[in-house]
Amino acid sequence: MTADLFCEIIAGERPAHVVSSDAVAVSFLDVRPVFKGHVLVVPRAHVEMLSDLPVADVGPFFERVQAMAKAVEEGLRAGGTFVAMNNRVSQSVPHLHVHVVPRVRKDGLRGFFWPRTTYESDDEAAAYADLVAKAL
Repeated sequence: MTADLFCEIIAGERPAHVVSSDAVAVSFLDVRPVFKGHVLVVPRAHVEMLSDLPVADVGPFFERVQAMAKAVEEGLRAGGTFVAMNNRVSQSVPHLHVHVVPRVRKDGLRGFFWPRTTYESDDEAAAYADLVAKAL
């Protein structure tokens, strides 16, 4: 495994504004925040994508994400949060990380990640649902 930026933060080799740290995850401020208070939650163990996270670790990791979303909202008196992750495409650091971004109404965040599209028909939508269901 090659050390990445987040592994260096976890190991204490690179400075970061750590918000929370335990045996499961480390949470720290994003150095390029969407809004001030934008936190990244990363698993302590190196995994690149969500599909690489062992099944037994998914629940404990997302308990930390859930707690961080609540803390960001309450601590910053935000109206809510935007919680997101990328897997491979648009993943700037090859280490699983979840963004927890504070939100307030009319904060200007629109279409932040995804342009929208439509299905041509219910049949086309059903075909896409079937392809994903079969992959499960």
